[in-house]
Amino acid sequence: MDTILKEMKQFWLALAFLILGYFILQFDIVAFWTYKILLGILPVVITIALAFVAHQFWIHYVQANFISGIEWVLLEIVPPRDVVRSPKAMELFVTNALFHFSNKGGIETYWQGAVWFWFSLELVSLDGQVHFYIRIPSRLKSLIETQMYAQYPQAQIKVVDDYTLAVDKITPDSAWNLWGCEFRLAKPDVYPIKTYIDFGLDKDPKEEYKVDPISPVVELFGSISKGEQMWMQIVITPSKKKFRTKEKSFSLFNLIDNIQKEGMFSFYQYHDWVEEGREEILRSLKEFTSAREKPDHTFSKEVRSPDFMKSMMEGAGKKMLKVGFDTGIRICYVAKKEVFNMNNRRNIRLIFRQYAAPFINELTRINSTQADAFSSNIIAGFFPLSSKKIMHLSDRMLKEYREREFFHPPMRHKIHLPWPLSPFLFPNFFHHHINILNTEEIATLWHFPGQILKVPTLERIESKEASPPTNLPI
Repeated sequence: MDTILKEMKQFWLALAFLILGYFILQFDIVAFWTYKILLGILPVVITIALAFVAHQFWIHYVQANFISGIEWVLLEIVPPRDVVRSPKAMELFVTNALFHFSNKGGIETYWQGAVWFWFSLELVSLDGQVHFYIRIPSRLKSLIETQMYAQYPQAQIKVVDDYTLAVDKITPDSAWNLWGCEFRLAKPDVYPIKTYIDFGLDKDPKEEYKVDPISPVVELFGSISKGEQMWMQIVITPSKKKFRTKEKSFSLFNLIDNIQKEGMFSFYQYHDWVEEGREEILRSLKEFTSAREKPDHTFSKEVRSPDFMKSMMEGAGKKMLKVGFDTGIRICYVAKKEVFNMNNRRNIRLIFRQYAAPFINELTRINSTQADAFSSNIIAGFFPLSSKKIMHLSDRMLKEYREREFFHPPMRHKIHLPWPLSPFLFPNFFHHHINILNTEEIATLWHFPGQILKVPTLERIESKEASPPTNLPI
């Protein structure tokens, strides 16, 4: 019943038209006048609908053309032998090097298809050898290098080939098997996961007292054998995710205001994630807010939230104080068929459990490439996928990982249909989910572990490689 109600809320407009159509067919007089009215406005409605569809296809085309011209480079970051800095250093790197915000003009947006750059922070194990990678547009290579050296002077940065190209198409005849999934926040974006500050790493404790949440991830990645690979990618871009105002009523004044702010086809007010966070906090406290009349007959609001909500509100407030990124997270376990280990497939699913604060927020698994892939509701759980369809899902996951795809996906992502139509019309296909993580959360998920982590398969550099000064005497 919850699933049915959820779908009804999402597609209420279509249901309203269906109900209206039923009553029109039942009453001949209404049908006559409705026919006359529709005959007059139908050409206008069809023209507007076709114009909207054409606009969407054109924007998709020019953006795809622009993206195809971006030259990408994969950098491997070899951490220094002694990482004495806290993840705060990585947070500063993410803020300074990866937040590329720019306003696009009309020609850039609608003719050139210019998009904001996105970046992929990756932790990868190849036959047990652990590597840190970052995939960037080649034009930003020098900036990324200088900002990384600014925080980790002894690190080594080198250009490498894309490791995903060594894995061929996932088919019954290929040598590889792949299991993958994506992650999303279990609660609204404003509520944070546990970060390095919650583990005390912001205080730079002595090495023997450090409790680093990334250590179990690196340890797991370093424990696999030859022929196995584990991939983790965190794809980020400066946040431009928009939220729709839910309580806004449909009045003439609101409609005019929305058209002025958001354009002709806007019927709601939209806001950014910070404003959405503020509204989410107010919604959470609404139950504990009361109005009290003062002696001068004015009213004041009093909020008496229970103690168990204080950490929740504090975390939300602190998260909004730092820069936010639209973020997509994906992991894959890849192995030759003869060494594919189901235990490792299960183990990699748990690599984010240490960041969970269940009452506040946590990362939860979605879009898994397995038999119960579409079991998000009870009905779908009775129809497990065949092995052939699972391989289609796995191959699509491989392609999306290789393309670092989250923010500018194929056109089919713009078509959202309810279950069971979606799996039948778009088989073996998932819609991505974008969350907002701030720099503190991103640095917690991807940073260099300290020397206390004794993983021999994690390569470290003894000294920094650098070019000689340009002012040396000849």
